Order: sequence, then C-alpha cells, then structure tokens
Amino acid sequence: MANKLYEINDIGLSNINAKLIYVTSANYDSDWSSILHSHPFTELFYVIKGRGRFHVEKEIYDVKEDDLVIVNANVMHTESSKDEEPLEYIVLGIEGISLFSNENYSHSIHNYEDFKHEILFYIKTILKEAEAKSEYYNVISQNLLEILLINVIRRTKTKLEIEDSKKHNHECAYIKNYIDVHYRENITLDILSEISYMNKFYLVHSFKKYAGITPINYLNNKRLTEAASLLKNTDYSVAQIANIIGMSSQSYFAQSFKKNYKLSPIDYRKSFSKTS
Repeated sequence: MANKLYEINDIGLSNINAKLIYVTSANYDSDWSSILHSHPFTELFYVIKGRGRFHVEKEIYDVKEDDLVIVNANVMHTESSKDEEPLEYIVLGIEGISLFSNENYSHSIHNYEDFKHEILFYIKTILKEAEAKSEYYNVISQNLLEILLINVIRRTKTKLEIEDSKKHNHECAYIKNYIDVHYRENITLDILSEISYMNKFYLVHSFKKYAGITPINYLNNKRLTEAASLLKNTDYSVAQIANIIGMSSQSYFAQSFKKNYKLSPIDYRKSFSKTS
C-alpha cells in the first residue's frame, strides 16, 4: 500500500481579524448614478464583466474583467461604466483590516485573470451563502473571506500586505509617545517604521487618521512648542534652542518658527519681555 505523508509547517501568518460586513452584486445600467464617497471600512470590487473607470481620490483608472479594486477605509471613490460594455461586479465590505502595496496605502488595482478559478470561486460562494442564508452561512462566509484574502495576497504580482486596523490606534499612540520623549533626537519616517513594524507609507496614513497630522509634522510641532517655551522662560540663544530641540539648522528653525507663530524667534521673545 502506498502512503504519502505531507507535514504542514508553521508559516507564521498571524490571525486575520477581518469581519465581513456585506457582499453585494451590481450591474451598471443607464440610470446608475454614483458620486465620490467613502466608508469607514475596506471595500473589494471584483469586475465580473464589462469595462469602466474607477475614480479614487484624484486618480482615474481604467478597469476591466477580472480586475480587483481595493479601496481602504476613508478613501474617496466611485465608479463609472462604458455604455457598450457595462460593468458587472461583486463588492465585499470588510471591517478590521487594510490591504496595501508598497506603491500605495489607500488603494490598489490587481488583475487575477490567471487565477480567476481560485479568487472568483470564493467571492461567488460568499455571495451565494449570503443570498441563501442557510444555517451557519455567516460562519462559512467569514471563513471563506479569510481564505480569499490569503489567496489574493499569494496571487498578487506586486507585494500586497495586510494590516490589522485594530492595532493602529495602539501603534500610533506608541509613535506619538516616542516622539514626545525623543523629539530632540534625529527622527525619520524610516526610524518610526522600524520601531512600529509598520510600512512607512501606511504609517503616515494611519497616524494622520489617528492624530489629524502626519508624524513628521507632529514632530515639528512638538519641537516648536518646546522652542516657544524656552524662548519665553530661558535666556538660551536662538542657536542654542535650535540645537536643544533637535533642529541643527538655525535658519530652518527660524523659518519654521515664524511660519507657525507668525513671529521670528527673537520677536516672539521680545513680545513676552514687553508684557512682563
């Protein structure tokens, strides 16, 4: 008797904390009206048939059969169709994750014509489960989603990564605290990416959502706030203060300070000496 045993190695892939919110199919017809909009979750659009255009932020992309459009949370987007080849697609709304490539953290487009028998199988099966709503359909759909996401990553030509959105607030809080403590040191996006284990492009996107400002702008604001305090409460020279807050260039410090406070460092100090 022939017997073959295949060991399954630990690949070290962390749990995918994605939650399927909805699945829908759409056919683009003449009375379809769509405007730029966004969602607080990620959407995947798989084009079943037809051709059209996808508008994402300020970019416009041609899309065709077997294209998968990934739009992460809070990214403005809409779609349009060509009348002679109307779009038909399936959309998945997914909460808890973001999918991004090194080229773009907000959206990306990939074609799976060579792997449609895999990718499309899972998407259509999820749709059928949602339509039928048989017993345990939600559990089956959730598990199919996780398999789909792994297949999408595996079959993508450009490097596609998955991020757990629930981790971002924790990671961004860590980065903010790190900047608050180490702002006098040389801090770059590469350093912040390394200590947070986040892709630097996605780091900027996540931190801006968290703090309303990019990490480097937050760093500069932190330095300038400290500089204002030193100008007000100490006799350090402008050159000394620039060095203390981590800005080696006195001219760049003076330029940044005036842009932020509408006064040069010297005039800012004088304004307090007059009122004291």
